Amino acid sequence: MKKFELVFIPIPGSGHLASMFEMANSLLARDHRLAVTMIAIKLPLDAKVNEYIQSLYAQSLTNNSIKFIILPELPPPPNDENKIFFEVVLESYKPHVKQALISFLTTSTNHLVGFVLDSFCLTMVDVANEFKVPSYVYYTSSAAYLAFSLHLEQLYTQDNSSNEVIQQSKDSNVNFSVSSLVNQVPSKVIPSVFFINNFAVWFHEQAKRIRFDVKGVLINTFDELESHVISSLSTDSSLQLPPLYPVGPILHLNKNTETMDDRVVLKWLDDQPLQLVVFLCFGSRGAFQKDQVEEIARALERSRVRFVWSLRRPSGDVFQSSIDYTNFEDILPEGFLDRTKNIGRVMKWAKNIGRVMKWAPQVEILGHPTIGGFVSHCGLNSTLESLWYGIPMATWPMYAEQQFNAFELVVELGLAVEITIDYQNDLKELDKPRILSAEEIEKGIRKLMDDNNNEIRKKVKKKSEECRKSVIEGGSSFISLGKFIDDVLINSPRGAN
Repeated sequence: MKKFELVFIPIPGSGHLASMFEMANSLLARDHRLAVTMIAIKLPLDAKVNEYIQSLYAQSLTNNSIKFIILPELPPPPNDENKIFFEVVLESYKPHVKQALISFLTTSTNHLVGFVLDSFCLTMVDVANEFKVPSYVYYTSSAAYLAFSLHLEQLYTQDNSSNEVIQQSKDSNVNFSVSSLVNQVPSKVIPSVFFINNFAVWFHEQAKRIRFDVKGVLINTFDELESHVISSLSTDSSLQLPPLYPVGPILHLNKNTETMDDRVVLKWLDDQPLQLVVFLCFGSRGAFQKDQVEEIARALERSRVRFVWSLRRPSGDVFQSSIDYTNFEDILPEGFLDRTKNIGRVMKWAKNIGRVMKWAPQVEILGHPTIGGFVSHCGLNSTLESLWYGIPMATWPMYAEQQFNAFELVVELGLAVEITIDYQNDLKELDKPRILSAEEIEKGIRKLMDDNNNEIRKKVKKKSEECRKSVIEGGSSFISLGKFIDDVLINSPRGAN
């Protein structure tokens, strides 16, 4: 049967790839009239992400659903002082995306109805326009962060000097009032990219394209989580936004415990008391040098809280995923593993099994009944997984928009406790991150795991229930996804007939 084809283009980052892959699967499961082709772009710098692309491709072959077009890896483009590296890479791929689609469409009987683009891939709107089909954005950050980004873009558009004001606020206590948010946003949680001029300008351009160049915005959130900001964005005529579709949580919840290390950790969890284990995990790029690792270890040992700790070290390159330590004894305080063998486990994060990249079994661990708290980098995928399982979080953001996410969780929503909300460890152009002391970390962990901390636990449990209801038939995200599908077919150049 001839189907309506959507072309997905994610950026080559593990969190974005995984989320867009699941978004595509959600659409295919919802409406049999749809087909999805995902165009994968490889970065010349990150072998782990390229392996993950192959992993997703292997998964698509097993269930015969999403079609994959993996573009050839291009040599690094020449430096352009006026553009950021990532911008130049995406521009260089545009003719290859166009040619790959031309080749694909010559053999496909499906009807191309639109592009679904990662919010960092909006330059591909130009390619969609050449095929005379509309573009949609899949926004992998929160609705609150979208509101904040649009606010900064409007300031920049109205007055270019506002970008200097933002950069100058880095080391000050300036607060920003955003109409869609209840609380003022402190400058300390502004993502570091906005303090580097060429990065900031590019991000403002992406926000502007969301306002004017796309037909709709899919957001990986749900109405009950961010009802105030979603309502505000949808009714603020000054933003000139296209329709918003909160369709989350879009999660990959399939169990995945194929390594011996994973099975050992989960078996150990089986023998622990209910809700008394804290899980520490900081994502694909969340990593620490020896001095910070030692402070975390001291905090865990002094707190006497049971723990599972996914530990990684920096790769040395801002564009690459972090890598695993080969020997934990070389990085941890002497005797730590022996002294904590009855109350904790330290584990690696990523493994290769054949052609497939396997990540730390975060979903399995968060879903285990012995887990009572999650020390997290506050990436949106991890945040939504934590809410899905009703696990309270302690915030320790690392990079990208995670500082803002931590602010939203702690201040706007009251769904997390704070270890820190302004820790930054991403761009090499910025200062080295400060070292959080064992005392700071221990205080946050104790507060997270305190039996008397019932208010946040109650709130998280309620959001967990709302989260699960939102995606089933009649739920807010279920309805929103259906509206998106209807709008895609209506916006199709030939309609849905």
